[in-house]
Amino acid sequence: MVTSSRDPARTRERLLRAARREFVAKGFAGARVDAIAGAAAVNKRMLYHYFGDKEALYRAVLREGIATNLDLVAAAPADPDELLPFLFTRVLQRADGIRLLQWEALGAGGRKPVAEEERRKAWVEGAERLRDAQRAGRLHRDLDAEYLVLALMALTIFPQAFPQVVHMVTGARPSDPEFRERQVRFLRRLGTHLRPSAKAAFQSKEKHR
Repeated sequence: MVTSSRDPARTRERLLRAARREFVAKGFAGARVDAIAGAAAVNKRMLYHYFGDKEALYRAVLREGIATNLDLVAAAPADPDELLPFLFTRVLQRADGIRLLQWEALGAGGRKPVAEEERRKAWVEGAERLRDAQRAGRLHRDLDAEYLVLALMALTIFPQAFPQVVHMVTGARPSDPEFRERQVRFLRRLGTHLRPSAKAAFQSKEKHR
């Protein structure tokens, strides 16, 4: 039965959970306000009362992802050989976020993404963390930080975004424990190649003094 609630915080949370499921399943364009309200057992007018419209509700769902991304950047290890396994492990917990990105890419066309400026903050901070590691001699300085962010995301997100390709290439599925173990080992080994040699790091520091 669809009702209104006398507990605003609980009602808002039910709406957010229902909206997240609807957006993940159908994307922003395919999601329906009626379906969200029904899944949350809330009268549709209460949805508009709390969030205004579908885009505002979508922004609220994305805002949770923004906070998670900022936490991820803050918690990321500075050592490159641990960074990729860390990101990969976190991505395994973000299937819904990846699906939202996929829907957005399919339906965006030339339109500006919803909440683009808010979402950009985590990526800007991520690039700056990489520059800090470069200045500290932990990463090669000749790697463009923004493009390295893209490469790190590609290496860690791809298996979850395209499981069928993973299976065609490796014969394994991303959910297989053996695949995850081998992927972590590979990413850790790959990360060691992002670190300059001790001699190169010293020379780079001297050059940039």
